[in-house]
Amino acid sequence: MKRALFPGSFDPLTLGHYDIIKRGVDVFDEVVIAIGINADKKYMFSLEKRKKFINDAFKDFPKVKVVTYEGLTVDFCKEIDAQFILRGLRNPADFEFEKAIAHTNRTLSKIETVFLLTAAETSFISSSIVRDVIRNKGDYTLLVPDSVRV
Repeated sequence: MKRALFPGSFDPLTLGHYDIIKRGVDVFDEVVIAIGINADKKYMFSLEKRKKFINDAFKDFPKVKVVTYEGLTVDFCKEIDAQFILRGLRNPADFEFEKAIAHTNRTLSKIETVFLLTAAETSFISSSIVRDVIRNKGDYTLLVPDSVRV
């Protein structure tokens, strides 16, 4: 079975994330969405809320699982027997950042990172932009799946 881990904080899940996960389901037998827990990070949405957003968005996708994890992503990949890390790329800056992480992960383990380019219509969306729109009481509903529209 080809299992891919799609790690992130998903604070909140965006249409960009949704696009990558949906397309990843066509490439892999299973996509495990892994919400990383970082005690030093301040989140807008609770872990429970973020997990609910994702579970609700992918309730009709039997090949998608949602979990939480702490520690190194490569260690968690070994724990759940994921052979791949799935990542989305929006722009050249994402590529440079993700390339460094992928090389590090490959040095630490034999986990391969697979990159998918975001769709043109979602390439400008990031969780930090969505949080800023929400904080300033803007219409964020065009940037997130229905499950995030609170």
